[in-house]
Amino acid sequence: MATQSNGIRALSAAALVGFALGTLTAVGQAAQRRKHASLTEQHRLHFELLCKAMDDPALAAVLDTYDDPVPPETQRQYLFVNALYTNALYFHRIGAMSRPELYGHLRVICQNQIVRDYLKATRHHRASLDDSSDEAALGQIVDQLMMDLEDADTEDWWVVGEPPVG
Repeated sequence: MATQSNGIRALSAAALVGFALGTLTAVGQAAQRRKHASLTEQHRLHFELLCKAMDDPALAAVLDTYDDPVPPETQRQYLFVNALYTNALYFHRIGAMSRPELYGHLRVICQNQIVRDYLKATRHHRASLDDSSDEAALGQIVDQLMMDLEDADTEDWWVVGEPPVG
């Protein structure tokens, strides 16, 4: 009888542990879904604001925080580059793009002179980020990529730089 009681207790304890792990997993997944939903909403709102600014020069002027004067057409282009850049960061943040994939994507879009001009004009924006933030780490990757592309002595741009690990 004692053996049966120990066996039942062991099974009960195992079931309880399994239930607890299942609950923790479900809670973790729910938290991840909420985080993705929040990031999606933030991204959508950011994009809507950028679209409004691209359509209205008076609103675009609010986002002109560059050191040198930027003509309205260039400002609209910079806003579009910002939309492309933040879209790539969003995909990375939700796990749809790894850091090496993000790096490869950024290396491609950095072949465009307007993108490079935008990244130069906003270097001080990235420098102002909290060093411990993920966005600052990604900004440092972008800045290093820009330096690597500028210093490259090859036309094979797709091999320039050192992609981040993971």
